[in-house]
Amino acid sequence: MTALRAVLPGTLLLAAIGFAGKLTEQSIASFGRAHQMTLPNIEYVLWAIIFGLIVSNTVGVPPIFRRGVETYEFWLKVGIVLLGVRFLLGDVAKLGGVSLLCVVLELTVAIVIMTALGRAFGLAPKLISLLAIGSSICGVSAIIAAKGAIDADDEDASYAIAAILALGAVSLFVFPVIGRAFGMTDHAYGLWVGLAVDNTAEATAAGALYSDAAGKFAVLAKTARNATIGFVVLGYALYWARRQQSGGIGRKGAFLWTKFPKFVIGFLVISALATAGAFTAAEVASIANLSRWAFLLTFAGVGLRTNVRELAQQGWRPLIVGVVGECAIAAVTLVMVISASRAFAL
Repeated sequence: MTALRAVLPGTLLLAAIGFAGKLTEQSIASFGRAHQMTLPNIEYVLWAIIFGLIVSNTVGVPPIFRRGVETYEFWLKVGIVLLGVRFLLGDVAKLGGVSLLCVVLELTVAIVIMTALGRAFGLAPKLISLLAIGSSICGVSAIIAAKGAIDADDEDASYAIAAILALGAVSLFVFPVIGRAFGMTDHAYGLWVGLAVDNTAEATAAGALYSDAAGKFAVLAKTARNATIGFVVLGYALYWARRQQSGGIGRKGAFLWTKFPKFVIGFLVISALATAGAFTAAEVASIANLSRWAFLLTFAGVGLRTNVRELAQQGWRPLIVGVVGECAIAAVTLVMVISASRAFAL
């Protein structure tokens, strides 16, 4: 009960902001229909993030709400697990070998770019490792997972998180515009978002803003990246252990299981049950609706967790490396996806 009381205020704040985003979307659509006007369809995803950003960067988030606001990642994982009901295993296979190859290439490209930029700007070695891990896999979650594995300082982790978050919210506004400018298909755009956007919440939102189908491909590609977290973090942990700057790794299998994102398994289990026909059509619709409610809280949390002033206070060099590196990764993966789309008709 004590833990529940600690998270309840912030969770209610997430729900209120997310619900306000949904009401705003519906109100604008109703106004347009009533007055026979064609208005831009700005989905609740973006409204929830905008309202969260306004609160975070004006009045701020009072301490009583912070524990609950931090649960937004939990709601993200719940949403993705439940979203599995809309992905038959045949649909998962539609991501295709070409797309999976792009995931592997993205990991390599991101690590190389961030490492080169970090060294060029004279950043601390472990900070460079955290930036490379965060940009190649899943942003903040990967940085947190790697911090203990390579025995990095809290300050390095804070710098890396600030740098990675710098472009998270921006991607929601920029990526759909670029995708439409290049006439990208839902598959190609979703794949690009899954490759280029680090945090799972922002990747899910950026895909959904383009189309429902693009959102599905973005989740698939992002989930494939997330699944590599244990292997990448293990590689860096072994590297730093050899340099005698962190503790050694005992059982590698246990390490991999500890770092592996368990919600990926939940997603696959629900998908397998849906493929086997375990749910009726009504149950599928209800579970998918629950997923959208979980995402409401998630996207509100993305906005509430982004404070522009705090990002600016983290220093300019890690921020520059993060911004330049993320832009370079986005550009390289865009070329990669467009080339693959033309060659293999994604």
